[in-house]
Amino acid sequence: MEPDNDNGRDEADAPTVFIIIGQVNMEKDAAMSQIHVLLAAADEDSAVRQCLDALSAKGYVEADLDQIGLLGGMPDEEPHASAYQGALEGEVAIVTFD
Repeated sequence: MEPDNDNGRDEADAPTVFIIIGQVNMEKDAAMSQIHVLLAAADEDSAVRQCLDALSAKGYVEADLDQIGLLGGMPDEEPHASAYQGALEGEVAIVTFD
């Protein structure tokens, strides 16, 4: 994971895949659950906006986004490998932890 968006890629390369780490819940003032969201976006602002839109569409009422970074390639382990592939295909992949 790279901590910033200054990756020197040009538009001909593969899409930039962001990982956003945070906590969410589906009821106001309920216990928060940890999430990782993987998605392709042009920049950090677009990534955060797409992330929040996807979380809202899934019924989450609160989100606390802690970190954002770039993934440099396909993760080795599941569920992040599948989520990365989904992000390359244009999906916003939400990985939840119980």
